[in-house]
Amino acid sequence: MLPIARRNKIKEIITEKKSVIVSELAKSFKVTEETIRKDLQQLEEEGFLTRTYGGAYISDGVENDVDINLREHIQVEGKQKIAQMCLNYINNGDSIFLDASTTSLYIASSIKEKRLTVTTNSIKIINVLADNPNIKLIIIGGRIEHPSMSALGRNAEWNINNYFFDASFISCRAISMTHGITDSNEQQAEIRKIAIDHSNHTYLVADSTKFDRTAFTKLGDFSNIDTLIVDKPLADEWHDFLKNYDTALVECE
Repeated sequence: MLPIARRNKIKEIITEKKSVIVSELAKSFKVTEETIRKDLQQLEEEGFLTRTYGGAYISDGVENDVDINLREHIQVEGKQKIAQMCLNYINNGDSIFLDASTTSLYIASSIKEKRLTVTTNSIKIINVLADNPNIKLIIIGGRIEHPSMSALGRNAEWNINNYFFDASFISCRAISMTHGITDSNEQQAEIRKIAIDHSNHTYLVADSTKFDRTAFTKLGDFSNIDTLIVDKPLADEWHDFLKNYDTALVECE
């Protein structure tokens, strides 16, 4: 296959899937990973995609559920800031829920010294906390979805309905004054909705790239959120907007 034909095919794949993995493309096209990286570099220079460690992604489309192995390397600094801020709201003895977002994964890596009960549907968070003697770990079971490495579906929803939390830490795909809090995956959104309903206090954790956008399915309104934690200062209109819903705003900078 000629390079231009291969790059056009990569564009078709990423337009459909929203993200691609270098190793998978190399195997599919029977070329080296270095060849794929050069293809992705050229497509990035054309403004078609954004490269990250191990692959590339695009932000277009309401059904945009980027593979978690790539999301771990996107907006890292902002997610780390949010995770450190969240420590101020987590006390020894708390029972908390961490969703299957990469921001929650950074939170999980930050709470190792605390004595907590942690409930999650995230396989990656389970791997981070499983050996920690300070953490009582509750695993939400269900069908494993590989792009998010999380348990979803009817069994997962039934399972989480049995638990209640002092606090839940929830992320999303997009945040809009017009359409509220939205997500790209309906089943992921259902798990998050139940966690919100079962929490004494809900923290929405979101980096600044998620604002003024809309994703596929409604997760909730700002009236469902007690505190919004964001990595960078928001525009003044967001401050005024959140006051109408009594949603506390915590900016990391």
